[in-house]
Amino acid sequence: MDHNGCHLRRCSDCGLVYMDPPPSAAVLHALYDREYSGTPLYLAKAEKKMRRMRHRARQIARVARLAHQREPLSFLDIGCSGGFMVEAAREQGFVAAGIEPDRMAVEFARTAYPRNEYFEGLLETADLGERQFDVIYCSEVIEHAPDCHAFLTRLTAIMKDGGLLYLTTPDIDHWRRPKNILEWDGFAPPGHCLYFNPTNLEMLLARHGLAVVRRSFAWKPGIKLYARKARAASVLGQQRAAA
Repeated sequence: MDHNGCHLRRCSDCGLVYMDPPPSAAVLHALYDREYSGTPLYLAKAEKKMRRMRHRARQIARVARLAHQREPLSFLDIGCSGGFMVEAAREQGFVAAGIEPDRMAVEFARTAYPRNEYFEGLLETADLGERQFDVIYCSEVIEHAPDCHAFLTRLTAIMKDGGLLYLTTPDIDHWRRPKNILEWDGFAPPGHCLYFNPTNLEMLLARHGLAVVRRSFAWKPGIKLYARKARAASVLGQQRAAA
């Protein structure tokens, strides 16, 4: 299928729909600068977004068993926009940080929610030092990644063993997705490079040592899930058993 000058293919084995070739880094940076979270209209909705993010942060804190930890858990929002979820996580007791390629959004976050840490750039290339996080929040981001394997390799590298991932992304096979895909707001090449269904997304996560532990109901055509990174001892035991 061709759309907006982009060619999309569907994997005959798993059903993943992907752009071929993927967009270049220059194309993606231009999209972030022009269309995404740093726009004044988007940031003007801060109070509404904070209400929604506070509700979600409470849910994530419960799943992460934050109340049973002696030390505060570290939290990273990938694609943090204006820092709304980062601030909501801090309010729940997390030591919170965010990463975002949109310069205007990062500037807003640093001004509006200065008690958190923010990194400007893409996950795959940003310098986070030796940092690792207990909880990673990745909402409506993975579909933008030209290379999902590079994205998840980096994500799991900055995630502690046993850490929790909360991930959402559009679901191309959802029962409420419009039959005419051009009428679906989740279909947006070249900004959205990848289109998952629950099965192939779970397979992809498993390849990177992430086991889905909970799925949430999604009325809109999307996937919402929690996954945990396998502990090193568990992975070693599985490898020995397989041998």
